[in-house]
Amino acid sequence: MTEMLLKYFREKQQQVQSENIYDTQCPYCSVQCKMRLIEQTIVTRKKYTTVGRENPTSHGRLCIKGMNAHQHAIHKERIKYPLLKVNGEFIRISWEEAYQHIKENFMKIQSEDGNDALAVYGSASITNEEAYLLGKFARVALQTKHIDYNGRLCMSAAATAANQTFGMDRGLTNSLSEIPFVEVILLVGTNIAECQPTLMPYFQKAKENGAFIIAVDPRETATTRMADLHLKVKPGKDAALANGLLKVIIERNYLDTAFIKERAKGFEEVREYVSSLDLDEIAELTGVPSEQIKMAAEKFGEKDTGMIFTARGVEQQTDGSYAVRNFLNILIATGKIGKPYCGYGAITGQGNGQGAREHGQKADQLPGYRSIENEEHREHIANIWRIDKDKLPRKGVSAFEMIEKMDKEEITGLFLMCSNPVVSNPNAHFVERAIKKLKFLVVVDLFVSETARLADLILPATSYLEDEGTTTNLEGRIVLREASYPIVGEAKHDWQIICDIARVLEKGEYFSFSSSEEIFNELRAASRGGIADYYGITYERLRSEGGILWPCLDGDHKGTERLFEQSFAHHDGKAVMAVVTNTPEVPKEEPSKEFPLYLTTGRVMSHYLTGVQTRKSSSLAARNFESFIEIHPKTAKKYGIKDQSLVKIESKRGSIVVRSSFLETIREDTVFVPFHWADSQNVNRLVSAELDPQCKMPGFKVSSVRISPLDDNPNIK
Repeated sequence: MTEMLLKYFREKQQQVQSENIYDTQCPYCSVQCKMRLIEQTIVTRKKYTTVGRENPTSHGRLCIKGMNAHQHAIHKERIKYPLLKVNGEFIRISWEEAYQHIKENFMKIQSEDGNDALAVYGSASITNEEAYLLGKFARVALQTKHIDYNGRLCMSAAATAANQTFGMDRGLTNSLSEIPFVEVILLVGTNIAECQPTLMPYFQKAKENGAFIIAVDPRETATTRMADLHLKVKPGKDAALANGLLKVIIERNYLDTAFIKERAKGFEEVREYVSSLDLDEIAELTGVPSEQIKMAAEKFGEKDTGMIFTARGVEQQTDGSYAVRNFLNILIATGKIGKPYCGYGAITGQGNGQGAREHGQKADQLPGYRSIENEEHREHIANIWRIDKDKLPRKGVSAFEMIEKMDKEEITGLFLMCSNPVVSNPNAHFVERAIKKLKFLVVVDLFVSETARLADLILPATSYLEDEGTTTNLEGRIVLREASYPIVGEAKHDWQIICDIARVLEKGEYFSFSSSEEIFNELRAASRGGIADYYGITYERLRSEGGILWPCLDGDHKGTERLFEQSFAHHDGKAVMAVVTNTPEVPKEEPSKEFPLYLTTGRVMSHYLTGVQTRKSSSLAARNFESFIEIHPKTAKKYGIKDQSLVKIESKRGSIVVRSSFLETIREDTVFVPFHWADSQNVNRLVSAELDPQCKMPGFKVSSVRISPLDDNPNIK
């Protein structure tokens, strides 16, 4: 009888069960892991399983975010149709009604306030095709100079440093496959173990092969625990630490003099400056003992091969671009660049942080990493776009500077795509106030984010499962994201929305695309001959080869595994070293009697950016359902704070409340808060609006704060 019942249920299950398989790619970090979503329908219930797929970067590995990415894509709170705000409430309207509202308001704003009163705020989470099209949309359809994107808050310091030093910026100057064979690795302000965990095997293999790993971070993390030497630097003192390392390298003659003579300039000025510095004073300034500085310099200098990796810890500072340049000075001085197992890696944060800045979303750039102020570059793009070169707008301003213009009511309309600036920008109260002054705000997103709440009109976008296109990962490797999942409700692809709006603005002839591949083919032509040359890359090649590293000049070109083997990208072929002083141009906040502690910010493994997507994933939210403050137990005792209790954190700009988490390995003068939460837990409410003058990066990693146990009636400002 039992066997008969089992047979019956097996047959019944086979009758009602179906299975769909969707090949895709993780929407989160810059590794861009390939994966497959398996959707099984059993009676009326759906079961989802995600498995990794082989690829040149992560080789089938997935982290906890990738394995659960689908949960936000199928979430019940996805926006399914256009929403118009009427009397403070969002109501459903048709797409054509939405487009008419956009047409009327955009035309009215530009008629009253000028073309540049409209701004476009883009994203490093959209595809290359959509990033390219958004830049074209701003400059051709809207004819505004005001376009920038959230990658400004992520990669601008490293990109600026690489461009100034090498003449070009690609995330990694080598492929990841070289890391296991490197003899010494310097990790500066990067927590790869939590932010890009599928890359860790590269570094673990290097360690197994005998590599000496040095980590620079104010906190102990899963990454620093892997290191042989942890330099626990004071927040904001990375540039000075690099000077200490350089001083030892030069004085102990760990120099590649032939390389410096043949392939670099500016070395003598750097030598003269660092020779004037006192190592003990640098140790006092940075909080890193001089013996540790010496050991790190010796280890990096004496080895034949070495690589340096930087990330937000060193970059998100008001001297972040110069701090990175100083670590690049170390590479050049030791000749560890352009050779096997030697090079630099900027660990990109967002999924398409590399590609999104290469093709026109950045205020000063045109596709192919061209300059919008260069007449030859302007002419090339104008010819591709079939417009008069003189009608191309000139350079605009950075993302945060656009918000400052909104506050001054110089920008009065905004088209915002897949970003959440109310949470992601510094001085978040100010950002919200500025955005509320807009006459018309259009937001394209998956969910009603904290910024979308302020919108006049919200347009529903498709998710990574539904939207095909290419991205460029941290290596500079272009990969194709397949997407065949059924579109939710009336959502549209970002590129379709852009084309549709261009049509109603009577610029449809420039945006007559019917697929992402068509857009990519125009992008290829636009990038041809530029620094970021994609011309030799096609969808067909990406499907067969799994990814190609740019530059790729033609169909026979295999892509470029290692940069700068013969020369750098400056006109004279030489790298440029620069003096970086211990006194930054923009003074940083220092602890004071009123605000006695350093605050630094960062990520946790289970969340991504402002958390709009990952907080919709039950599996990820369960791991970290609220924000927290990491604090040394001695510091906590000093301020009367108990472990796992609510803490009020205040800066000059406002306050938040989060729960305490004791950590004996953090510096006693420093507290850490992750940035994935909003509203009363939004740590960016505490961060200064001061910007790096070179790249306009905010100084997220250094603020001064005070802390106190939460009162019964906290006054949250």
